[in-house]
Amino acid sequence: MLTNDQLSQWDRENFLHPSTHFGMHGRGESPARIVSSAEGVYIEDRDGNRLLDAFAGLYCVNVGYGRTEIAEAIAAQAHQLAYYHAYVGHGTEASITLAHMVAERAPAHMNRVYFGLGGSDANETNVKLVWYYWNVKGRPEKRKIISRWRGYHGSGLITGSLTGLTPFHAKFGLPMAEVVHTEAPYYFRRPDPAMSEEQFSAHCAAKLEELIEREGADTIGAFIAEPLLGTGGIVPPPAGYWDAIQPILKKHDILLIADEVVTGFGRTGTMMGSTHYGITPDIITIAKGLTSAYAPLSGSIVSDDLYKVLEEGTDKFGPFGHGWTYSAHPIGAAAGVANLKLVDSLGLVDNARHTGGYFREAMADALQDHRFVGDVRGDGMLAAVELQRDPSANLDFDAAEKVTAQVVAEMAKRGVIARAMPQGEIIGFAPPLCLSKAEADTIVATTRAALDAVTASF
Repeated sequence: MLTNDQLSQWDRENFLHPSTHFGMHGRGESPARIVSSAEGVYIEDRDGNRLLDAFAGLYCVNVGYGRTEIAEAIAAQAHQLAYYHAYVGHGTEASITLAHMVAERAPAHMNRVYFGLGGSDANETNVKLVWYYWNVKGRPEKRKIISRWRGYHGSGLITGSLTGLTPFHAKFGLPMAEVVHTEAPYYFRRPDPAMSEEQFSAHCAAKLEELIEREGADTIGAFIAEPLLGTGGIVPPPAGYWDAIQPILKKHDILLIADEVVTGFGRTGTMMGSTHYGITPDIITIAKGLTSAYAPLSGSIVSDDLYKVLEEGTDKFGPFGHGWTYSAHPIGAAAGVANLKLVDSLGLVDNARHTGGYFREAMADALQDHRFVGDVRGDGMLAAVELQRDPSANLDFDAAEKVTAQVVAEMAKRGVIARAMPQGEIIGFAPPLCLSKAEADTIVATTRAALDAVTASF
């Protein structure tokens, strides 16, 4: 226990955590967990508590914890070649192999991959690719990027601006001027309850057209969007949404970036979310499921047409002036190769579709009569439960009540980790893709029990 006490002290005194209330953490006023081991869909903390991780870390441990095949691939790579850079044409067996494997799994018109480290830096790369593309095309004024409210695209300067959640803007002076936001395809929060999904999709498309007209199509370089909203509430697109949006982008010569950091490599029950929703992007952002977070790695997959312009640019202007020291890091690439082989051999894409469907249906059945549940939604191995004070009157809880945070804390006491999503009373679920039906039942039962316990006195 002395070691544990020392770790807790060092944690409070030395470790600056992301997305954390620094004062409360430093004073020991908020819960803290030091994780020591994990296996399958379970993690264990240093105090011996075993918890079912129903959020796969941060949507990322897709193959589950403790996969020795990936650990051994990482170790073998580290022993053989721990690092070499990817600048000026250098490569490694792992990075080249992984690029080929990614291209095989991407839409047919996308065959080249730039590797980074995380989703944020991948989207920073994407914005630079867009700007470079339009400069090569002789249209440098096409610089603005349209994003969507409630979208999540990272927490850097430009990526934090792309993110459409106010906690990522407040007190940072964001968003930057190059970023403008349009309507979120959030059917549960549609402006007119009488709207059908198709009507709401048409409404979102009309709002996009209005924004383009207001800003000027000749100033807009790209539109970035997740196939389904992730951190903004796990919100699948309403029927007809992508069919309504894509023609507008083509009409105005605006590139499409599909941010598949969450949806890529199986989470929607298809290999890529773009395929699942009928999206034809110019760039796809990948990260989390690329390595199942066994090592940091991200990527930008570019279309063949976009690549031709990039190639033309380097012929005219010389080498592309962009790169990270750790781009295509061989240890991350080795983890990616082993991970994607596991996704295939374990049939995890099919399991995400079938067990994910079972999980969402079971959650909806278990909560259909709960007086504080406004919506149960999701797709693939993703689900969300949105809470309201009075769903029949569309009346929300006061944010100060922190109802979802209380429910998620109660779930953790009962052995299940879910996520209190930012900017709303939403319980989020994104279990590892290897989840079994029995484990799904455990999550559902725990959610209902925790919700009942927290709201018993309301």
